Amino acid sequence: MQISGHTRLIAHLGYPTESFKAPMIYNPWFADQSVDVKVVPMGVKPEDYAALIPTLFSLTNIAGALVTMPHKVATCELVDRMSPTAQIAGACNAIRREADGSLTGDMFDGDGFVRGIQRKGFRTTGARALVVGSGGVGSAIAASLASAGVSALTLVDAQESAARALADRLHAHYPQLTLTVMASDPAGHSLVVNATPLGMSPGDPLPLDVERLDAGTFVGEVVMKQEYTPLLQAAMARGCPVQRGTDMLFEMIPAYLDFFHLPVATPEQLQALAEIRY
Repeated sequence: MQISGHTRLIAHLGYPTESFKAPMIYNPWFADQSVDVKVVPMGVKPEDYAALIPTLFSLTNIAGALVTMPHKVATCELVDRMSPTAQIAGACNAIRREADGSLTGDMFDGDGFVRGIQRKGFRTTGARALVVGSGGVGSAIAASLASAGVSALTLVDAQESAARALADRLHAHYPQLTLTVMASDPAGHSLVVNATPLGMSPGDPLPLDVERLDAGTFVGEVVMKQEYTPLLQAAMARGCPVQRGTDMLFEMIPAYLDFFHLPVATPEQLQALAEIRY
């Protein structure tokens, strides 16, 4: 479907944009459904983000925005209301403009990640999970894991204050959850998640000591720049089941589509049409 004067836009906001995969999933689905909407990558640096949002949403043909690193936490201060999920996570990865021009923020990273591992057979109830990274995506995944019944969460971040703030928010909503902060040893965990950008650039260190992974520990990734990051490759070499970053994306897009009031697809339908390249 050609872009025309009737085309509505969904901005894909982040920096850098080179690793973005969402347009190659959404746009083939919209074309298949004859829906005149396009997802367009828009690179914006953190120092320019707050000024961009009011201008972007003054466009008459903007339907909303997908938000990715490093803007998910900053988005909370730029919308008029947030869903309960986004409030717990302290981050938003979607913005919708309402009929009155106000902005609603929501967060789907965590639910997409959890649905993905559950569909692969991982049992979240009673699990012990280590989440490395307490930014927007890590906070969302931790919140969704708590909602899905894990018994214990270990939170690690380069900024200890971010991990402790996330632990405080989780404790307020899930007082029965066992929370540990800044203990990065993956041993003894049934699930380990990299929710940091480590793995996006050549030469990045691994986010955790893979030699300490127990055999059978499920390892999840959020980085999408390559299909199997060095962390996932190392985990598979130790016999660990894994979830790719793009798996999370396929699982969360149906919720995104519903949020934007667009035709909803199953993950399988999206995968059949996707034109992802690495």
